[in-house]
Amino acid sequence: MNELHRFPLSVVTGGAGALGSAISRRFARGGDTVILLDNNAEAVQTVARQLSEETGAQVHGWVVDISDDESIRLAVKRIDEEFGRLDRLVNNAAVNPRARLGDVDDTEWDTAMAVNLRGPMSLCRSAIPIWTRTGTGRIVNITSRTWLSGGPTAYVTSKAGVVGLTRSLAVELGPLGVTANAVAPSMVVTPFTKGGRTDEEFALFVDKHTRMSPLGRLATADDIVDAVEFLASDKARFVSGEVLHVCGGAQLAAAP
Repeated sequence: MNELHRFPLSVVTGGAGALGSAISRRFARGGDTVILLDNNAEAVQTVARQLSEETGAQVHGWVVDISDDESIRLAVKRIDEEFGRLDRLVNNAAVNPRARLGDVDDTEWDTAMAVNLRGPMSLCRSAIPIWTRTGTGRIVNITSRTWLSGGPTAYVTSKAGVVGLTRSLAVELGPLGVTANAVAPSMVVTPFTKGGRTDEEFALFVDKHTRMSPLGRLATADDIVDAVEFLASDKARFVSGEVLHVCGGAQLAAAP
């Protein structure tokens, strides 16, 4: 048996980003073999190398376009051929077109649906033969508190769809021994959330979101990672179809 097959295999999409790399780091520190999937070739390979050196774990960076079914199919085929298992799948990759309803164009809409919603579905669909054979798996989908509050039309619609997908996965894949849950974070300061905003705009954005939480602060990457780690662990072995809001109570507030 290949030595790598002795360790749990975790796959994280959007693995080169701030949140994806934080999730991957936690799994690697726990001894997992980790595969980062990302469409940024240079970034995903750099992050994988850094995490491998930092943790001593086997961390791989693969270039995959989450919006493309064939790219996903080939990645899962490679996972099956090289590792024969998929213990934890974190669907984290996302895009966030911020246009309001009157301004959103079809390309922005279609891209959001392809990356944020169809991509996770396609990954899970492609992995069914692996889970059928192994009889175990944990899916954690990253959604957003905005699925409750509303917000940018394409982004929020796709993230609300992720909640429906999560519940459907829990029902359909449960008989295979697979659980499916979602983590719905509030705003975290990352390049993803700042993208396209000036420093002044972002400062106002951060202030609004800070005041939304009864706990009076923003979520951190570690807050999100703790929730993902729990749902991906055996401690959550009988938890499926749930949405865990990591918002400090901000899920109770309207959109700022």
